[in-house]
Amino acid sequence: MPLPKINTPTYELVIPSSKKKIKYRPFLVREEKILVMALESEDMTQITNAVVDTITNCIQTRGVKVSDLSTFDIEYIFLNIRSKSVGETIEVNITCPDDGETQAQVSIDVDDIKIQTDKKHTNIINLDDNLKMRLKYPALEQFIESNFEYNTDESDVDKSLDMIISCVDIIYNEEESWAASDSSKKEMKEFIEQMNTKQFKEIETFFATMPKLSHKIKVKNPKTGVVSDVILEGLASFFS
Repeated sequence: MPLPKINTPTYELVIPSSKKKIKYRPFLVREEKILVMALESEDMTQITNAVVDTITNCIQTRGVKVSDLSTFDIEYIFLNIRSKSVGETIEVNITCPDDGETQAQVSIDVDDIKIQTDKKHTNIINLDDNLKMRLKYPALEQFIESNFEYNTDESDVDKSLDMIISCVDIIYNEEESWAASDSSKKEMKEFIEQMNTKQFKEIETFFATMPKLSHKIKVKNPKTGVVSDVILEGLASFFS
């Protein structure tokens, strides 16, 4: 006689970028084992892949492609899944800013961690009086390639350019539009490289002001007694 199946509860959340409501379940023991092994490896790519696989398994709503979600969407969804799976408090080891070496453990309530948005943020870049460019958020794969894949043959400038090219959605004016997907990478690179400093600065501002997972905490150095403000940003910060 087969053993009975255990009912798994489901919860709802709203994806920050699209405002779409989805259902999800907590992760299971087998998924937690993969996450723990990835965290112990301290390899960022392995950790990220484990997080993506877990999110994919836990999302119960059809039509959600995790690989297409923005980085901050993935971080937010994972934190919610984690809070329903393990507990709503995370223990984080923080390096105290006053001496730069002493570690202090801080408890953080997952419900206090929010997606921070900048009022100045816009995805429309004005190239001239008529021509505009619309950007999209980097998907996780692009984010990993630009931040964690070390390639000695590629400079930081090339990596930044690749990130920008991957985030161009459409170029348009009042009469015409050009989808980035219809252009080659070489064509897009040549287009970006003809921009002036002011135009390129607008693109940099788009990335700098993107919504992000952020939380401000107070940390007391157990050796010196100095209390400092520390801002944690990005998923990796909450699993240090």
